[in-house]
Amino acid sequence: MTQPIRRTPNELVVGLVSVSDRATSGIYEDAGIPALQTWLDGALASPWRAEARLVHDDIDTISATLIALVDGLGCDLVLTTGGTGPARRDVTPEATLAVATKVMPGFGEQMRQISLNFVPTAILSRQIAVIRETGDHAALIINLPGQPKSIQQTLEGLRNASGEVKTPGIFAAVPYCITLIGGPCIDTHAQVVQAYRPITA
Repeated sequence: MTQPIRRTPNELVVGLVSVSDRATSGIYEDAGIPALQTWLDGALASPWRAEARLVHDDIDTISATLIALVDGLGCDLVLTTGGTGPARRDVTPEATLAVATKVMPGFGEQMRQISLNFVPTAILSRQIAVIRETGDHAALIINLPGQPKSIQQTLEGLRNASGEVKTPGIFAAVPYCITLIGGPCIDTHAQVVQAYRPITA
């Protein structure tokens, strides 16, 4: 694997993958990658940079993109958006599982729990998260929803009227996971999402 060139030792390299036949074909402008970039800009307090890709709903293409981002470019975290529903063309989870060495089911469970606060059809979503490991590197890959608002809700969590977190977002667990698999230490802006680490960590 080619080691990523980090501008600082703790720079996080993030792969952003939007899966959409229509956006790839130019029928409409992709909203997934801009939504992810905007959210990460507001949430991350430590250095980061993105490698963005817009791809078709195709298992082989998605899997090859994930492998290139992790194995070739050294991404520590890969966030995908789109292609996680029950339709025939929704194959992002299958493509993600094809490159996985470990499955992290808690991420998908929490994303659906958050979305169920808004729509009963959240049970139709198939978002998953996995770890991909190579000889000297590992990355966390997370499938996110396709809508920008849903992306924010699942990453950030839900707050009550007083601004207190009532349902934690999945990103609260991401920094510690990245640390556990050998990646850089990530700091977040607590007003957006509070990174959780055990006291003993």
